[in-house]
Amino acid sequence: MRRKKKVEYPIIENVAVTAIAAEGKGLARVDNFVWFIDKAIPGDVIHAKVTKKKKDFGVAEIDTLVEASAHRKDFFCEHFGTCGGCKWQHVDYAYQVEMKHQLVLDAFRRIGKIELENVEPILACEATEFYRNKLEFTFSNRVWLTREQIDSGESFNRNALGFHTAGNFASILHINTCYLQDEKVNTIRNAVYSFAIQHQYTFYNLKHHEGLMRNLIFRSSTLDEMMVTVCFAENKMPEITAMMDYLQNTFPYISSLNYIINTKKNDTIYDQDVICYNNKNHIIEQLGNIKYKISPKSFFQTNSRQAKRLYDLVKEFGGFSKNDFVYDLYCGTGSIALYIADDCKKVLGIEQIPDAIADAKENAALNQIENCDFYVGTCEDILKPEFIAVHATPDIVVLDPPRAGLHEKVVNVLLEAAPKKIVYVSCNPSTQARDVLLFSEKYKVTRCRPVDMFPHTFHIENIVLLELI
Repeated sequence: MRRKKKVEYPIIENVAVTAIAAEGKGLARVDNFVWFIDKAIPGDVIHAKVTKKKKDFGVAEIDTLVEASAHRKDFFCEHFGTCGGCKWQHVDYAYQVEMKHQLVLDAFRRIGKIELENVEPILACEATEFYRNKLEFTFSNRVWLTREQIDSGESFNRNALGFHTAGNFASILHINTCYLQDEKVNTIRNAVYSFAIQHQYTFYNLKHHEGLMRNLIFRSSTLDEMMVTVCFAENKMPEITAMMDYLQNTFPYISSLNYIINTKKNDTIYDQDVICYNNKNHIIEQLGNIKYKISPKSFFQTNSRQAKRLYDLVKEFGGFSKNDFVYDLYCGTGSIALYIADDCKKVLGIEQIPDAIADAKENAALNQIENCDFYVGTCEDILKPEFIAVHATPDIVVLDPPRAGLHEKVVNVLLEAAPKKIVYVSCNPSTQARDVLLFSEKYKVTRCRPVDMFPHTFHIENIVLLELI
């Protein structure tokens, strides 16, 4: 079979970028044809290099920046543009917030058929660097190289410890400095890399599934506790012990030091045994008065300080009282349920991941909270009229589903149960807007506030309060 000849598209000159589109791409219209342009922002004038053209739209990248938007700024990370994260690092943060606010309005107008009125100001992050509490780095013997490096004919160290590049899963971009988590993470990660190179440890090969060093996972808390988990792909105890001893002796401030031997083909650790090598097998996070025990497998909001502000808004929107029976659907580790428990009569949480529910129950015991019950299973399977009949009709429902949003069965059961309020937290305004439209026969949006959890990305959380009409 003949391989299709790659189409060479012409450069389109003097394209004015006028808006922001889904996934943070710039949007431009040329002769009534829509173009989505990577790394372009409103106010830019560019020569656009076309990479793909469909019937109704095209995709392009910046060939030449003719006139820079007033909202452009210098990026601060040497890996910007190659690394798959922080895609808006070249945009002034105040304007990032404006664009995210607009993305929420656009989603509700386009999908939810709602013109949101009096949307409250977006809750911006106070810290725009070093704000995450979890990062996972990957070892690889296939380092990502620039075209110039490849063409130079020089030999390069092929071992890398870093992140996957945008749109490329086969190679790893070696990271020198990352601005997402505590600076200690850079120190430890670079030390681990140097130790592995010095002692000639093999790095993982994704294609052949061989090599000792596989992943390095960091978790930290606002209480200055740090967890380090090293994932090995081979059971070579002398090398593993040497690495773990090095970490234990060199970085005594690591609160929880663990390792995993993962010989299967995927990187997920939730079906793996975690061995605690030094100190305790968890760290403690605290939001408000609630403490959370976080293990290597725990699910938790990755921006702790902003999560506390998000949960405060959930409390404010809910206006909970001691008479309220509350359902927390898609409750994860029960972080919201536990946070609001003291203001409610009872909170009932439902979550499909057993490990998350185990964490929720353990954290309830840690905080001596006795008015929370947690159930394992999908919301569409558990939340049925007969379940509600046994446990009581909710006065208020808190929703925090995954990006796909709510299952239609869940919407239908809630419409039948008709709680007086629904507090809907979403990481995807598009699916949230779709679901709000489904609720519109009985509910109206009375409050809405976007919350930025991830600076320098196009991701945005949004909270809406739905009240019975």
